[in-house]
Parts: sequence; C-alpha cells; structure tokens
Amino acid sequence: MHSQSSEKASPIQTAESFDVVTLGETMLRFTPPSRNRLEQADHLQVHIGGSESNTAVGLARLGLKTTWLSRLPSTALGRMVSGELARYGVDVSHVVWTDNARLGLYFLEEAGPPRGSQVIYDRSDSAISRMTPDELPRSLFEANKLRLFHTTGITLALSESTRETALLAAKLAKAAGALISFDINYRSKLWSPAAAAQHCQSMLQLADLIFIPDRDIQTLFQLPAVDEPERALETLAGRWPHATWVMTRGRTGSSAIAHGTFYVEGIFASDEVGRLGGGDAFSAGFLARYLESHGDVASSLRWGAATSALKYSIPGDLPLMTRAEVEALVKNNSPSTNISR
Repeated sequence: MHSQSSEKASPIQTAESFDVVTLGETMLRFTPPSRNRLEQADHLQVHIGGSESNTAVGLARLGLKTTWLSRLPSTALGRMVSGELARYGVDVSHVVWTDNARLGLYFLEEAGPPRGSQVIYDRSDSAISRMTPDELPRSLFEANKLRLFHTTGITLALSESTRETALLAAKLAKAAGALISFDINYRSKLWSPAAAAQHCQSMLQLADLIFIPDRDIQTLFQLPAVDEPERALETLAGRWPHATWVMTRGRTGSSAIAHGTFYVEGIFASDEVGRLGGGDAFSAGFLARYLESHGDVASSLRWGAATSALKYSIPGDLPLMTRAEVEALVKNNSPSTNISR
C-alpha cells in the first residue's frame, strides 16, 4: 500500500460559484441482466452510482448549477465516472485526482419476491477513503460562492479522514452563509447503527435540512417512524430544532417537520424499472424547489415525490428526468401514458 504522502493528488482551484456543492463517492455498478444471479451472468450491465453524485445530476437536470467534490484514480475507470457526470451537467473540475488508488465497485443482483435484491460492495480502500481536509478546494467555500452544501452518511462511513473532510466542508459552507443538507442514508454494510448514530451527531448539529428514510429512524433512533411518523419527527425536531426534517416513507409518501409545522405528501404512480437512486432523486427534487421557493416545504415535498417517481422509470442510478417532466407531473397530478411523437 502506498502512503498518502507518496500520492500525487491535487484539487483544481477556481473562483466559480454554484447553487449546490456535493461531496461523496461514486462507484461503478455491475448488474446481471434479466434478474440473473451473478453466478449465472455471462455479461454485466455497467452504470455509475453514488448518492451525492446522483443528487447532483438530478439538480443539474432541474437547472441548478452543481459541482461534485470527490477523489478519483487517474485511470480509465476514474475518467469514466467524471465523464458521465460531466455529460449530465455536473461540474467535476474540483475532483482530486490521484495516481495510487482504486475506484470503488458494487454489484447489484436485482430480484423480486420472495428473493430480495442484493448489493455486494467492493469499495474498501477506494480513492475517496483517503481524502483529507487539506484537499478541499477552499475557493468554493467563500461567501457568495455556494448556496447549499450536500453530503450523506455514506461519506461519513467510508473512513475517519473522509468523515473529517466532509465535516470541515460543512463547517466552511456554514461559515460562508450557505445552507447545509445532510441525508443520513444509513448503510448496514458500512457501519453499525451505534457507530452511525455517534458519528452523524456533528453533521446533525450543523445541518439545516436533514433527509432520512423511516426505516433509518427506527434503526438509529428507535422511534416509531412507520406507525407514528408525526410523533417520530416531532421527537427528532425536539433534539435538533434548528433543522427541517424530511422523512421518506416508500410507497406511503413523505413527511416533514419545520419550525413546529408538520407536512405530508403522497406519491406519484410509477412503473418501477430502476429503484436504486430513488431517494437521491427525491432529495434533488426537494432541494431544487426549496432553493427556488425560498423554503416552501410543502411544494418541495411534492417536487421530491415527482422527481423520485420519474427516476423509478429509468434504469441505472442516475435521475435522468427533465425539468419539464417534473413540472408536468407536479401540475397534472398523473403520469403520462402516451407516446410523444
């Protein structure tokens, strides 16, 4: 293994400003076609996927200026990731490139009942796990350079240095007057509930917007989110009253609490082609509307629901819907079943 000091890695400094700055890992995803098991597959479909970059793509597709911070290997695989994100409108000019690292991979076995889908990670010691606070592009974290910083609990789980980097980015963004958005996004294959609850504390104290699925509320905080969503959100808001809490509830819809007011939104019907990335699409739709409406939580929930529904109709992890599609779904309250000719 190479030590960090032996690696050639440096961020590119620019003086640009962005609506949203995201930080996290993006991996290559390999999926057997037609719901085959990996051991059956003679070829695999290749996609890219990562929670923060999925959200960044969704925001870019909705018209926001977005950049993604990360650390990639100077290889064909690293270039594939950055090229795909750039293709869909995300700025990647601040990525840290290194000669001595690997790209994280994951494998998805898609399935239906009674066999559940399964994710297999191969991401240990990936390039971003060695990212350090001094590799952050400080020029981004100045007043009037960003409106919102977004990261997730997945990034905090990757390593101590990655956690320190994300926390410093949030502190710098906060000092610059930006909003902080944090998706807890618990992954049981990365860390335990106790470790997640402990190490997310600092980010929860900083965050203005916190996204969490109902299952994670039960797992991390032992609250009855599924049966009593309003009570669970009120309890969380009591612990962290400065933040707006947004709970996704799968096919039940979504809820939020902000300054003592409780909000509820349903779902839009969707033919599920690709479910992975739906939560990231929800956060993209919510954040886009939240920034544009100066904090209208009710309409932001609706945009989140529409964006995630459209994502479910798209293979892969990326929410490649258009703003016009989201606006039409929000307005018409029903999905399109027609062929556009």
